[in-house]
Amino acid sequence: MQATKQQQILGYFIEEAKEHLDTIERGLLDLQATMADTERLNELFRAAHSVKGGAAMLGFTSIHKVGHHLEDCFKLLTDHPVKIDQSLENLFLQGFDILKELVEELQSPYGLKEEDAAQRVQAAEPTFAELQNYLNRLLQEERNAGKPAIAVVQPVPANPELANRLHGALKMMLQLFKQGDTPANRQQLATLCSRMVQLNSSAEWRRLLQAVHSALAHPRNTYAIMAPLVIKELKLAGDLLLVGRASEIIPSTALQQLTIHPAPTPQLVAKLPLPEATHQPAVREVTTAKANQIIIPAEPRAAARALLEAFNKSQLIELAEFLMKAIQ
Repeated sequence: MQATKQQQILGYFIEEAKEHLDTIERGLLDLQATMADTERLNELFRAAHSVKGGAAMLGFTSIHKVGHHLEDCFKLLTDHPVKIDQSLENLFLQGFDILKELVEELQSPYGLKEEDAAQRVQAAEPTFAELQNYLNRLLQEERNAGKPAIAVVQPVPANPELANRLHGALKMMLQLFKQGDTPANRQQLATLCSRMVQLNSSAEWRRLLQAVHSALAHPRNTYAIMAPLVIKELKLAGDLLLVGRASEIIPSTALQQLTIHPAPTPQLVAKLPLPEATHQPAVREVTTAKANQIIIPAEPRAAARALLEAFNKSQLIELAEFLMKAIQ
């Protein structure tokens, strides 16, 4: 009975934490607009505070610590607004990604291993130190200039309609990624890319959207890999469009790699046993050959995410039992 109660409490915390993470993510994806809205900025602070408090109550020290870092930085912004630039946005997003990954692991079959999480948080300390130092430097620059701090990263876009359409498209894309990986969902994302091409006639913008479209066309590119990369690239490209610097838009090497699919190497392909006596295939075809292979990244954490997306719960349990026998 006690274990059931604990699971219920954990479930409540995860659901609430996911809502708070959505609030933080939306605010950070358009930090300039967030800074201009006091209530939205306060929402970021309250969201980080709530995640921190819930984690402390349940004994998740790593989540509590990361939430505390973000809460302190959001508090600094609410008390002393500063100029927002790309470096500050990137540092905030890096810190947020750590918090999001820790909360997501609570839902994994093995849960959050606090010892491993503590090591990851320790490795992330330089990121939070850099974020804190950068904020302090921006504050000092405002004081030295003798001007009141203002939350502006660049002049107001000459085309506010374009800014709104870009923001709306990114928000819709983020929601589609969160809905899960299905053929219909990927088709909607591809359609959204086609519509976004029409927002600007520059060849550079079109080339970026074509790269995103190509990456989406390959099922082996998981949402866990694509979502943060695609959203960030389109956000940066959109910022360049709004200030008339479309010629500087270039797809990153990471995105271009998702559009290139050489024959799988032995190091990256794992042949997984199919569960016996099943009525449907355990995995959908993701190469061009037999439907009993999925691409497994070499990095353990990314490999775990690929397995979670490819198998259902009962299959994961069977796979875990198989692996435990293999290593004994």
